[in-house]
Amino acid sequence: MNKEELYNLAFQLILHSGNARSLAMEAIFAAKEKNFTEAFEKLSEADNEINAAHRFQTQLIQAEAAGESFEIPIILIHAQDHLMTALTLKDMAREMVEIRQEINKD
Repeated sequence: MNKEELYNLAFQLILHSGNARSLAMEAIFAAKEKNFTEAFEKLSEADNEINAAHRFQTQLIQAEAAGESFEIPIILIHAQDHLMTALTLKDMAREMVEIRQEINKD
């Protein structure tokens, strides 16, 4: 994998992770407005974005497992940070939506 491919992979990770993070926040805001259908739809969309990010991450892992060696650019480390933040926020958002849903059951 050349440097350009690594940069492209990093930008895809950032894109999909950022989308997932934004959708998780939208889910929290929807739950706050007691719109639980929308909240769970946003969480599902966030899951799809995380899955897309994981596919790009898997490309890197498979290349390394196949014996490919490359220098890791800082942008790739930054992309991994984005992915981990998005994963954490998505998990917390799901919990927050479910708690709000429980509280608002009549």
